[in-house]
Amino acid sequence: MLREPLMNKLTSMKFWGMLEGLREQIENPQYKELSFEERLGLLLDREWNLRQDRGLKRRLQVARFREAAVMEDLELSTKRGLDRSQVLYLAQEDWIRQKLNVIITGPTGAGKTYLACALGTAACRNHFSVRYFQMSRLLQKVTLSQADGSYPKLLNSLAKAHLLIIDDWLRTPLSKSQTNDILEIIDDRYKLSSTILTTQVPVADWHERMASPTLADAIMDRVVHNAYRLELKGESMRKRVTILTHDSHKEI
Repeated sequence: MLREPLMNKLTSMKFWGMLEGLREQIENPQYKELSFEERLGLLLDREWNLRQDRGLKRRLQVARFREAAVMEDLELSTKRGLDRSQVLYLAQEDWIRQKLNVIITGPTGAGKTYLACALGTAACRNHFSVRYFQMSRLLQKVTLSQADGSYPKLLNSLAKAHLLIIDDWLRTPLSKSQTNDILEIIDDRYKLSSTILTTQVPVADWHERMASPTLADAIMDRVVHNAYRLELKGESMRKRVTILTHDSHKEI
């Protein structure tokens, strides 16, 4: 087969990785020393890696994480209340496949958001779809969707995500209508997908921050009893960064 028709077909089928790999093999005479199977394998690897990278980039864009967090940069310390083996387990895919949840509690600045986003990024790397919301923004989105008639579509998109992250859970008490909205979201996902909640509010105080005791019971039942719990401790990570920055400037 002539080169030009072959390249045109690769372009038409959007096999960009194989196309670039083929051009590289044509330009580099060292590839002639390899067998047909080896050269074909290199082309397939090039296409595979390109598609994997694009898929990950797309999933990260859809997730819209608040922080560009990765597990490799996470400080796993017992002083922070983190069990290394538990966190590394949650960076894998088993708990998501089992439709379990994660509750991350701790004081302001303890790194709850970073940990949640790192776990979310790990889920994206494991080919799961993820959505991230601050709770206040999620409630705003729900209100707007109810006003413009897109609420069913929003519920459907949230239900389809393999992992939903709700940051700043219950930072502000919920009205009865808000509690009902959250229950709808949680109920659609119950036993079908996983949720991560980060909050400053201890689990024991959740009930009183939701206006309807009955709806609160339903939410608690669907979230708490099948969740891993991580309680972060220690001083604010933001404060530590400020001190380190200040000290480095003094040295200069």
